[in-house]
Amino acid sequence: MHDEAVDRRALKSVGVQFFANGATYATIIPRLPEIRDQVGISIGTLGLVLTVASIASLIGSAFAGRVTARIGSRRVMIYGATMSIGFLPIIGFATSAVVLAAALFGLLFFDIFIDVAMNVQGSALSARRHTPVMNRLHGLWSLGTVAGGVLTVVLLRAGVSTEVQLTFVALVLIGSLLFVAPGLLHRDEAPELDDEVAAIEGRTHLGRVDIAAMLLAVGGASAMAVEITNGDWSSFRLGDDLGAAPGVAGLAFLAFTGGMTIGRLSGDWVQVRVGPVRLIRISTGVMAVGAVLAMLVPSVPVAIVGFLIGGLGTSVLFPQLYDRAARAPGPPGSGFAFMLVGQRGAGVVTPLIVGALANSSTFGVGQAMAIVVLPSILAMFLTTLARR
Repeated sequence: MHDEAVDRRALKSVGVQFFANGATYATIIPRLPEIRDQVGISIGTLGLVLTVASIASLIGSAFAGRVTARIGSRRVMIYGATMSIGFLPIIGFATSAVVLAAALFGLLFFDIFIDVAMNVQGSALSARRHTPVMNRLHGLWSLGTVAGGVLTVVLLRAGVSTEVQLTFVALVLIGSLLFVAPGLLHRDEAPELDDEVAAIEGRTHLGRVDIAAMLLAVGGASAMAVEITNGDWSSFRLGDDLGAAPGVAGLAFLAFTGGMTIGRLSGDWVQVRVGPVRLIRISTGVMAVGAVLAMLVPSVPVAIVGFLIGGLGTSVLFPQLYDRAARAPGPPGSGFAFMLVGQRGAGVVTPLIVGALANSSTFGVGQAMAIVVLPSILAMFLTTLARR
């Protein structure tokens, strides 16, 4: 029997951390052109710096689950958030590519530890409730990205420097951590396996790597490929392929992120009615329709609607994957390794593939996106068939 007051307080803490985590990186993205000029590097060098930084997440993903299982999600979240916050002012004051790359590397390395810890806590709290909360927690992350981006745009227009903004954000995050830390669950309990995971675990193993872990890896890679392709390349699809003005092209990203946020805030109630596996299957169908409309139909309004539909379908993927990883057999946190390696690995490789295809004389941006997204959607659907 769990204390409901303790759970409510813990849920508030975890919700605040999801929101803060979403806002953190979103305060940096709109500042990248200014940071590039401050450091004095080309856009190509900046791309290399960001690639090096993204590798930090891939490295961290190999250790975050095991560290969480060893010392507990509460400690990992507090230590990881403290270290991550410390790198923000360094990014703001960076004047060389080496310092910038090192600070971004540190920020993203510790971010993956926070990511695992807050999902372990969120999944444990979700399992205790009649209506799950994982989709809504990830919805708070999406709201955090919107809030962080809007705040940065406002401060940019007000002439606030990068150094001042990121120092201010670091102080705010310290304040939020002072609220978050006392309310977190102090002890991670062994997860209760849902019937689907238990059935997979009991059915077969392939050498030392079990099928459930492989499905998590494929799911993580597929979901990341779909999400970042839609998010990062949507404006290029409208601008480069369809000739939309910059203000209109930006609506594609807004449509996708808006669909993601709406889907996550409503996904828990849909999950109660249809179940987690059917939810993923339905979402893959929705994603496929959105991808065809957004990437292959030569119409700006249709493409924008397609990105909105794609965002709705994509929204539930990572909440479901993180929840499944958190409930995997073993100590809490131990099931994340495969999912995160697949996810972060795809995060490194996918932009390179889409960029190379779009830069060729054979494919447009939308076609390049579709070549990556449609097979990824199919792979995600096939993982649900393997759970039967």
